[in-house]
Amino acid sequence: MLDTATRRRRAALFVFMLVSGVGMASWVARTPAVRDTLGVSTGGMGVLLFGLSTGSMAGVLLSGPLVRRYGGRAVMWAGAAVLTAGLAVVAGGAAGSLAGGVFVGLALFGSGLGLAEVAVNIEGAAVERRIGRPVLPVLHGCFSLGTVVGALLGLALTAARFPVGAHLLAVAGLTAAATVWAVRAVPAGTGREAAPEPDAEPKDRLAALRVWRDGRLVLIGVIVLVMAFTEGAANDWLPLLMVDGHGVSATAGSLTYTAFAVAMTAGRFAGGPFLERFGRAAVVRTSAVVAAAGVALVVFSPSPLVAGAAVVLWGLGASLGFPVSISAAGDDPRGAAARVSAVATAGYLAFLVGPPSLGFLADHVGLRPTMGVVLALLVVAALLAPALRPRVRPAAPEPSPPAGPEAARLLDDGVGRP
Repeated sequence: MLDTATRRRRAALFVFMLVSGVGMASWVARTPAVRDTLGVSTGGMGVLLFGLSTGSMAGVLLSGPLVRRYGGRAVMWAGAAVLTAGLAVVAGGAAGSLAGGVFVGLALFGSGLGLAEVAVNIEGAAVERRIGRPVLPVLHGCFSLGTVVGALLGLALTAARFPVGAHLLAVAGLTAAATVWAVRAVPAGTGREAAPEPDAEPKDRLAALRVWRDGRLVLIGVIVLVMAFTEGAANDWLPLLMVDGHGVSATAGSLTYTAFAVAMTAGRFAGGPFLERFGRAAVVRTSAVVAAAGVALVVFSPSPLVAGAAVVLWGLGASLGFPVSISAAGDDPRGAAARVSAVATAGYLAFLVGPPSLGFLADHVGLRPTMGVVLALLVVAALLAPALRPRVRPAAPEPSPPAGPEAARLLDDGVGRP
């Protein structure tokens, strides 16, 4: 039975990811309306998304070192503040038809999301090791559930022609309130390393790079790159892919994205039993094949109905790759924070940098043919899936910490243990 501190910690992480998903989906579901309000082309939307990408790149690159210095909770505080401010600025830019304001807001939102989500993954891996059961698939399932809520809200408000700026400002207020509650329940110190001696400082600066000497971690990194790219391509482009590539209405495009988000959520919440029975490698290999089938139908089918139904396969197939890869990176409690941070950083870079690059390619060949890139990468992920097998037998669950004031201090992730 879980102790109260661990149960609250896990619930706080779930809530944080839930509201992050609501914020992301609220933006994605309204991208057609934002494009029309700003009067930009598909390539112009790619430029705006580059703001999200550059901000996220900065956030994920800074998050690991900041967690090692200040701990996960402090980084989550910073990320929550920045992503909430970013949503508010996007709302103002959209309301005022200011493309520059939307770009700046997306850069802030991406920075906050990158900072926070790498820290949340480190926290989630620590909880997973402590209780000895899968946590990361459900943690990411909460993000997907948030995208469902955000997408449904966006669908309803799109159909009602509700102003985009007012919609996103309300979401910013919700995000601020929920993240303040969640972060307060997370104990301090997870992932924080002891301050190095002065003469060890040059060596410590290379710590984040040294983890990549592990060949298995490199293969895991490639898998997470592909699966994050697959998910991110849908998050950024699926509504416009259906609107421009298959000629459906903006409302139908938002509905299709909602179907994708529902499939992602179902796959993550239902994935635990399959992982326990068949193992990571088999599950991720099958997931990559299912996602490839979905992407292929969206790209090659002439029927909007078939393409719309195929996004369910796309979502189911993409659902488990990212969290399972993060879990595999955190197998060994020694140095787990650095390994999880490295793989999560690689994944978020692909998740946020890759999809905007598809926009520039789509300007030349169209969105549907561009998604063939995603299809090819999924074949690579299926071939590399054996790298996700545990190197050693899973360790027994870590003992629960004592209750009381000392519990939060003792809830660390094992970094620095002998």
